[in-house]
Amino acid sequence: MGATFFLIDDIDFPDENASGAPKALVESAQKAGAKRKYLAKGEGGFHSQISWFPAGYEVPTHMHNHDELIMLLEGSMTMLGGGPTLKPYDSMALEAGHEYGFVAGDEGMTFVTIRQAASSTVLT
Repeated sequence: MGATFFLIDDIDFPDENASGAPKALVESAQKAGAKRKYLAKGEGGFHSQISWFPAGYEVPTHMHNHDELIMLLEGSMTMLGGGPTLKPYDSMALEAGHEYGFVAGDEGMTFVTIRQAASSTVLT
């Protein structure tokens, strides 16, 4: 029992080429300047990360094999396929296997993802 703290300034950016994400998605994100830091990696049963995407960056339609919660902290994001635009403090819960994608708003976006398992991504 206890607590684990994740101090953002003490966490390094990971080598995304070793993340297991689809290579095309990693290359696109790196070229655009998108980045993330992993927070919990199993502590307390959680897997989480904070991500920064530049204005107009599009994450193509994809899915995960686990449930996840995404909360927008800064900026905005519009869901692909006619979904809503989320603003700071809006969130969405996504069930495993749900296909989704989004575009960062004009000011870019910062968001936190909380998962129940380590991430795997499948482009659809």
